[in-house]
Amino acid sequence: MLAQVIVDIVHENVARTFSYLIPEGMALSVGQRVAVPFGPRVKEGVIVGFSEACDVPPEKLRAVKAPLEDYPAILPCQLELARRMAENAHCPLAETLRLMLPAEMRGGRVQVRRQTVARLAIPREAVDDALEGQGRSQKRRMLLNLLRDGGKHPVDELRMLVRDPLEPLRQLEAAGLVAFSEEELLRRPGGDGPDVETPDPPLTPSQEDVLSVMLPELRQGTGRFLLHGVTGSGKTEVFIRLVRETLRLGKSAMILVPEIALTPQMVSWFRGRFGAVAAVMHSRLSAGERFDEWRRIRRGDARVVIGARSAVFAPAERLGLIVVDEEHETTYLSDRHPRYDAREVAQWRCETEGATLLLASATPSILSFARARRGDFTLLEMPRRVLDRPLPEVTVVDMRRELEQGNRSIFSGLLTAKLKDCMRRGEQAMLLMNRRGYNAFISCRSCGHVMKCPNCDVSLTYHVSGGDGQLHCHYCGHAEPPPSACPECGSAYIRYFGAGTQKVEEELHRLFPGVGVVRMDIDTTSGKDGHGRLLEEFRSGRARVLVGTQMIAKGLDFPRVTLVGVVAADMTLNLPDYRSRERTFQLLTQVAGRAGRGETPGQVVIQTYKPEDEIIAASAKQDYRAFFEREFARRRTGLYPPFTIMARLLVESPNPAMAQKRAEELHARCLALLEERPAWKKRVLMLRLDQPSVTVLRGKTRWQVMMKLLVNPAAEEFAAALTELAREPFDGAETYFEYNPTTMM
Repeated sequence: MLAQVIVDIVHENVARTFSYLIPEGMALSVGQRVAVPFGPRVKEGVIVGFSEACDVPPEKLRAVKAPLEDYPAILPCQLELARRMAENAHCPLAETLRLMLPAEMRGGRVQVRRQTVARLAIPREAVDDALEGQGRSQKRRMLLNLLRDGGKHPVDELRMLVRDPLEPLRQLEAAGLVAFSEEELLRRPGGDGPDVETPDPPLTPSQEDVLSVMLPELRQGTGRFLLHGVTGSGKTEVFIRLVRETLRLGKSAMILVPEIALTPQMVSWFRGRFGAVAAVMHSRLSAGERFDEWRRIRRGDARVVIGARSAVFAPAERLGLIVVDEEHETTYLSDRHPRYDAREVAQWRCETEGATLLLASATPSILSFARARRGDFTLLEMPRRVLDRPLPEVTVVDMRRELEQGNRSIFSGLLTAKLKDCMRRGEQAMLLMNRRGYNAFISCRSCGHVMKCPNCDVSLTYHVSGGDGQLHCHYCGHAEPPPSACPECGSAYIRYFGAGTQKVEEELHRLFPGVGVVRMDIDTTSGKDGHGRLLEEFRSGRARVLVGTQMIAKGLDFPRVTLVGVVAADMTLNLPDYRSRERTFQLLTQVAGRAGRGETPGQVVIQTYKPEDEIIAASAKQDYRAFFEREFARRRTGLYPPFTIMARLLVESPNPAMAQKRAEELHARCLALLEERPAWKKRVLMLRLDQPSVTVLRGKTRWQVMMKLLVNPAAEEFAAALTELAREPFDGAETYFEYNPTTMM
């Protein structure tokens, strides 16, 4: 019998299985990781099958060196998922198999953590006699008394109670009174606090209604649902009840959230209701924590998986439910190769493993809501908040009038007044500024030159950090000191424009000295537990105001927040992307929903330079249906998704001439394909060669062949041909095929 192995090398030249002999007495399974000889080296691989023969001469066959674990690391359902993703992304299977495992498992970069524990080796009732025999050794007496409960005590724990306990413990072991053993020590995200299970609260009529539809489907392992519930309607309680029923059926569940910032809150809720059965998976965990949580899930000790995008690949057996919370968020799309959409992967897993899929949002994506209207999903709605609490009162402030009245502050008079009232009443406020940093950009007043990143075609943002300001690129991370004179014309008239979260924070400290302010953006949340630490400071009340980018806009639940301010509502409205209006509505509606979730009604102030815009007006009314109908009609008229498919071949190269050459070649190849296949050509509404709005990114020049296709099988065939074009090797340039890309920039 031969093992068919995918070697852990991502390269087209080795994108196939290799046959290895199985040594006598070695038991192996499909999905097991093994060490195998590969050329002059030993490499890791995954067994994907077995065979009795192969095309390689017997004398050339080599044997498996050793299994890396004594169990299959990859489940059959995960192996099938990896195959499907490799086929769709046109990449080697080795690349998608990597998604199924914690990265640190590869190369043995993380190991099982073990600890030495001590316990009594005699009956508990014999301890008193043993104490008599310890003579004048006070340490041995103390240790025997500590161990008399009959439990296992880590030696490290005993060190905190008894100084230098190792030698007296060894003496007790030699006397047959104490025994040592090695045990696994799990690293738990969030610490080893007690997992207390709290009772379920009563359901609202809306919650009962939607559960009455979903629970029968859940029990049958079927159902595809879109839950549209206003902010504060109690969608999380619906998730919890579905998970409880899933566990009762002996199955496992996944809860996906779009931002790591939401994970600690969701984990605390689920641990509070289900105890240690809940595990967390996201990229901010330490290597050891991620490995141990993965093993808890793989062993079946944890049957509720909570995490961001990559948690959809967790090794949950007998999957019964996947919930995708805030399903409209673009963070569910991975823009790294192999590209994938976690919502699509969730649907695949549910289809193949007989599980129920629930997408949920207060502002569903246009595509998801349209699919629900045509019957692809069962649409369920929760139009009222829990306890019939009112939605917050929203006021739109015209910042043009503020300027006319001489107010050049980043806060309008109304927002300043409401902040003062909020602080006086001892309540909390949240302020959204969807740009980090201090100033948006720096420009020369003499010649108009804007300071740009040398690696990207974007302006640099001014940051204030410890009094030493730097200009930062938010794409590649480049940083440099601000100039004292214009590098273009030499003028000393350098001006700072716009505002970011740092400037908002500074203004709050000026207006409300002594009031605690927490700022949440990429700069403050980097590192382990960055999100959880800041959110706990706000939740505890030590901070009264939370300032942040879009990461604070959704999912967070703080009952004492009565005021939400949107400092610059226009920021995403005019981006060169057909989805900018949708994303603006979602962002404003979601952040408004953070106010008034407790007993005190909420207020929202939206500051804008375009109060007459229908998207701003719809957000103020929090009327999703009205927004959807208008936006759906606009896309029908303009022939944008879901009525068409946007696709592009994106070329990147450090050599500008090479990027252009490759893009021009691809454009010509596309035109030739369409001439050869008239059926395809009929479905192409637009095909053009140009550069994205961000022409240089991370030192690479970018070109694109942009296409708009009618939704049709012929267009899908053309798209498949484009993926093959993108795979063709081209020295000096990389090519990606993007289907309805996350960003058009």
